[in-house]
Formats: sequence, C-alpha cells, structure tokens
Amino acid sequence: MLGRRSHEQPHDAASGVVPQEDSRPTASVDMSVDLAGARLPNPLMTASGCAANGPELDRFFDVAELGAFVTKSVMLRPRSGRGTPRMAETPSGMLNSIGLQGPGIDDFCAKDLAWLKARGARAMVSIAGSTAGEFADVAARLRARDAFDAVAGVEVNISCPNVANRGLVFACDPMSSAKVIALVREQLPRDMPIFAKLTPDVTDIVAIAQAAVKAGASGLTMINTLLGVVIDTDLLRPQLAQTTGGLSGPAIRPVAVRAIWQVRAAMLDGRLPTVPIIGVGGVRTGLDALELVAAGASAVQVGTATFNDPSSPMRVCRELQEALGERGFERFTDAIGVAHERIR
Repeated sequence: MLGRRSHEQPHDAASGVVPQEDSRPTASVDMSVDLAGARLPNPLMTASGCAANGPELDRFFDVAELGAFVTKSVMLRPRSGRGTPRMAETPSGMLNSIGLQGPGIDDFCAKDLAWLKARGARAMVSIAGSTAGEFADVAARLRARDAFDAVAGVEVNISCPNVANRGLVFACDPMSSAKVIALVREQLPRDMPIFAKLTPDVTDIVAIAQAAVKAGASGLTMINTLLGVVIDTDLLRPQLAQTTGGLSGPAIRPVAVRAIWQVRAAMLDGRLPTVPIIGVGGVRTGLDALELVAAGASAVQVGTATFNDPSSPMRVCRELQEALGERGFERFTDAIGVAHERIR
C-alpha cells in the first residue's frame, strides 16, 4: 500500500547491511524515458551529494537498475569541505553545510567513474566550480577520460557561490548562469545532455531557466536546497559551523513542486523551449514522486530519504509505477505534466 510514512526493512544485525530485495519495478507500466537523448529504463535517480559515488549504495541494491546514478558534485581540485558541525536535523528534513567535499575531477574519473562504468551504471556526473572557467575545465577533463562513455548526462551545479562576483550564487543571476552553461556546452559533445541545477532562492526561477536553456542547457534539475539557519537554543548560537546550510527533505517538496510547475507552465505558454525537467526535493514515496511528475518533471531524484532508507530510490520507483498503474497510465511519459492539462 502506498503511504507517506517511511518503510522499515529487516537487516542483518551482524553486518548492519539491509538484505537486497528484488528492486526491479514490475512490468505493468512502461517506465522508460528519453531525457534529451539520454534513454533511461526508468526515471529514478539519486540526488547529488546524498549517495556518495556508487559503492556505498550498491550494498543495498544494484545501482545499475537506476535510471541514472547522480554523483556528488565534483570540482577541479580536491576539496576538504567545511568545518564541523556541518549537519543538523530540522523538522521534516535536515540542514547541511558540507562544502562540496571531494577528490577532484581527475581522481573521481580514475576511481569513481571507472567503478560506475564497470558496474554497468548510467552516470549523471554533477560538476561544480568557483568560477565559470573552472566549470569548463572540469567538463573538459571529464570528456578526456576513458570512462566518459559511461556518462549519460552532466548536471551542472550552478547553485554554488561565484567567487568572481562577491560570492553570489551563479544560479541567482541569469547572466552568470548563462555564462557557465555556455562554457560547459563548448567542452562537451553536442549530443551529451547537460542539465542546469537551479536554486529556489530566487525571485523568478523562470528567468533563470530561460537563461540556462538559451545558453545551451538540454534540461533543468529543480530544485537544489533552500538556504537556512538553525539556532542551538542551549548555546544560543548557530548550530552549523558556517552558520548557513542547505535545507532538504520533505519540508521542501511543495517548493519543488511549485518551481517545476512554474517552469513547465512557461514551456506550455511558449515562453520557454520545452526541455526535460529532473525533479528533486523531499521525495520519500511513489506518491511524492508523482506530485513532481504531474507538475512537469520527466525524471525524479531521491536524496535525503536515502539517509534512513538506502534502498529508497528503487522503492520509490516501484511505488511510482504502482501508482501510475492504479491511475490507468500505460506509460510513465503520459503522466509528465498531466496536472496542467486538468486545469485548462
């Protein structure tokens, strides 16, 4: 039965590992989708930063069964991230200030991307940079590696600070967003889908989407975390070492649905070219995913839910397929943006 509570699973007390179930969705609904040329067997993905780079989740299910595995955002050089504490629980979610910790693009390609390729997974590589030029350098190095043929798409995390513009987040400014996307587009094959990951912390997310698509984005990922602060009421100071952090989890799902709705509506109105949207934000169940899809998402990422249920991406896939079948859909793609049709 579909519901909005988390699903507990038995585990091996000795190893601490949840036994692998048959995580493949049933055959009742065709779940395949084409994302700007990336043909995926189903629309479920991990969310960047919530599942490391593959081996950690592969203990719980075969990551090759996902539509795509989205990696943690990788930068040009190794990065240690921010000081601790850098995570805090919040009602219906969590706040994090990890700081894009990672090995750098060269080590990532040699180890993590090579592992994903050997596993048979489709990789959606998330890239980041402190300057627009750094994004381009990361993309160029990614393309030059032997494991690049395992890459189904590149997610461009423009929701990070632009050091050349007083720390303003790239995705908060149309011109900065467009510059990054244009430079990344130049470094990758024309048939390689690239998705601009947008922040909801803007006045007009449609304007940012327009700039990104015009500059060459094949699609959009929406949304990244919302900026927040948690105060420790015993010490009466910010709980995170860097004060602010990104809010994720079920609390932000209505914001994600709103952002997807607005951008999809702009596409339907002809204000924006029609490109695929990858929906992300607070998805724990198949019905949560269905909300994003009905609003206009062509694929769905599961992030924070993996912290307490590592198998949640494929569980959500099964639940979404069941929910679609119960509502009379034969193909997943028929449900994309359906909520817009029902109010016209």
